[in-house]
Amino acid sequence: MNGNVELLIIIAVVVIALIVFLSFFPLMLWISAWASGVRISILTLVAMRLRRVIPQRIVNPMIKATKAGLGLTINQLESHFLAGGNVDRVVNALIAAQRANIPLVFERAAAIDLAGRDVLQAVQMSVNPRVIETPIVSAVAKDGIEVKVKARVTVRANIDRLVGGAGEETIIARVGEGIVTTVGSSNSHKDVLENPDLISRTVLNKGLDSGTAFEILSIDIADVDVGKNIGAHLQTEQAEADKRIAQAKAEERRAMAVAQEQEMRAKVVEMKAKVVEAESEVPLAMAEALKGGKLGVMDYLNMKNLEADTQMRGSIGGKTDGTGDGQEGR
Repeated sequence: MNGNVELLIIIAVVVIALIVFLSFFPLMLWISAWASGVRISILTLVAMRLRRVIPQRIVNPMIKATKAGLGLTINQLESHFLAGGNVDRVVNALIAAQRANIPLVFERAAAIDLAGRDVLQAVQMSVNPRVIETPIVSAVAKDGIEVKVKARVTVRANIDRLVGGAGEETIIARVGEGIVTTVGSSNSHKDVLENPDLISRTVLNKGLDSGTAFEILSIDIADVDVGKNIGAHLQTEQAEADKRIAQAKAEERRAMAVAQEQEMRAKVVEMKAKVVEAESEVPLAMAEALKGGKLGVMDYLNMKNLEADTQMRGSIGGKTDGTGDGQEGR
């Protein structure tokens, strides 16, 4: 019984030791690499473990590169992995470029991958161009009619300008700018509707792909529609604005006239006050004249009788005008 227990313990120790050995010494991976023609020592694989590099991420792409005849080295792949790149994608891109006769070296592919671009997709786009559809671009011709244009841009990736080149957003913006310029320089919107290829030719001749990561192959107008009469709308808004300005000026003149009228009324009241003030001085002057002997009593009485008679005549005349027949005056 003790012998069986000891045997089981020995087997368990051997299994654990074998697992630990295989974890540090990837024997099966080394055998696969050796069988594929990749000459790599087992100590190199162990050193990868110590450098915290996953051996499968290096050996498997190295096997593909060797089979494709790329002539890469373990150090190149490992350095790219340590830099944070995707080794498998770079190797696949190099193989695809080799099959398509596209000149692409490992350093260029690694730089593109580290720049954040999908190098394999770029190679595939170089072989199979991509179609970018622009949003609807609104432009106004010289006759004031709005024209809505949608274009399809066929682009091919430019491997040499992938690092530092502008992306698809720049292509779309430049094409939209070219559409607006072309439509805006047309005398009539009918010219654009009759010759939509005029837009594609004009935009394509501007060299919109300069400084970008793509090469524009063609620009095709997918749809052209007529929009609003922007010129008439702007004229209507201008007329409405002019009307409001005229109304504001008329209101200003009316306010000034009202203010001037109020000012004249105030002046009339002021003049009446001066007249009342002057009339209030007449009795004082007459009293001074009586005291000084310049005016007699009979003269004063005659003047009062004259005033009473004048007041009576005025009263009779006013009542006659009010009734129309003069009966109340009698």
